[in-house]
Amino acid sequence: MTPHSPSLSGGGVTLLQMDTQTLASRIAETAVLRGSFTLRSGRTSSWYIDKYRFSTQPDILQSLGEMFSGRIPDGTTLLAGAELGGIPLVTTAAMASSLPCLFVRNQKKEYGTAKRFEGAITSEDRVVLLEDVATTGGQILEAAAEITAMGAQVVRIIAVVDRLQGARENIESAGYEFDALFTVRDFGIDPDDD
Repeated sequence: MTPHSPSLSGGGVTLLQMDTQTLASRIAETAVLRGSFTLRSGRTSSWYIDKYRFSTQPDILQSLGEMFSGRIPDGTTLLAGAELGGIPLVTTAAMASSLPCLFVRNQKKEYGTAKRFEGAITSEDRVVLLEDVATTGGQILEAAAEITAMGAQVVRIIAVVDRLQGARENIESAGYEFDALFTVRDFGIDPDDD
């Protein structure tokens, strides 16, 4: 049985926890694409990490949840993820850490409760924001600003992957602590290969 194969336990299917190197290999084989891609930042790249390919795999998600849980600072009261890519990540991290989570919409909905956030947030919350792939950090910085505007404190931003193309510098210069589970080098990619 491979490290990411389901195993039967108590009549149901459980997934085996992967070590960091195995998880990096699974993400690379599942989500690293080669070709010509335009990034959210407008830059062109010869490689792309398709976050939906890794964030839709239960074995990868479970292992990411456990890894995120181990990086959450003491005193954190809430986890947050921006739509769409951050939603499965914040969900699995909430399950692994037993912390509540918040979904950040890209824009306020125009019907029903007309909220930008789904879930409860207060000015007393200490929030960890989760991101899938960080290139320049633009989207996650927008989410951090929205959370801060609510009076809550963003104590850390954690990405699954840092593309090593400015996200850390931009996030830290905005006053937030940044962490990444992996960099593109963990997938055998040189960030300057473009």
